[in-house]
Amino acid sequence: MPLNWKAGGLLLGLVFFLAVLLVKPIGVSTQFVILDGIIADAVSPQLVTETAGGYTSSNAYLAKSDGKYAKSVANPLNYSFVFVLAMALGGLLSAKLRGGITGAERSVHALWRANFGESPAKRYAAAFLGGFIVLYGARLAGGCTSGHMMSGMMQTALSGYIFAAGAFAAAIPVSLMLFKKEA
Repeated sequence: MPLNWKAGGLLLGLVFFLAVLLVKPIGVSTQFVILDGIIADAVSPQLVTETAGGYTSSNAYLAKSDGKYAKSVANPLNYSFVFVLAMALGGLLSAKLRGGITGAERSVHALWRANFGESPAKRYAAAFLGGFIVLYGARLAGGCTSGHMMSGMMQTALSGYIFAAGAFAAAIPVSLMLFKKEA
């Protein structure tokens, strides 16, 4: 049974408020860079090195901001990385508590099936491409929707409201064009 949108919105707002009050604003796209760095450092241990002044990397992106990202690669069990892992585990726990997701819904959900057919390969390819574009854009912009829009709006940052308006101005017409049939 899905959560009522009003209750879900209030709970989400409470989580964001507590995150900012207790730790810092929420943002997750940087943690994909950190995960990439962790994997790359496991393959090539000289990628991140500790110096007298902290951490640095042979990768310019990880070395920027005085090695802030390199430090997170070297010590990944920090608030932001654990938060992203907890989001994935929370989604899994939620699905399990609601009785799981059927095999058919896992690979090709009803709305996709109604509009694009039964092909799991087509669904996975579209999900990967869409995720890649969103993550690339998020890193290009210096943050993701949770950082720019949700945390930004919560802090009454004008940039958060502008980003939200742009995101919805693009998402709504694209959704209406792609998903003409209802499930």
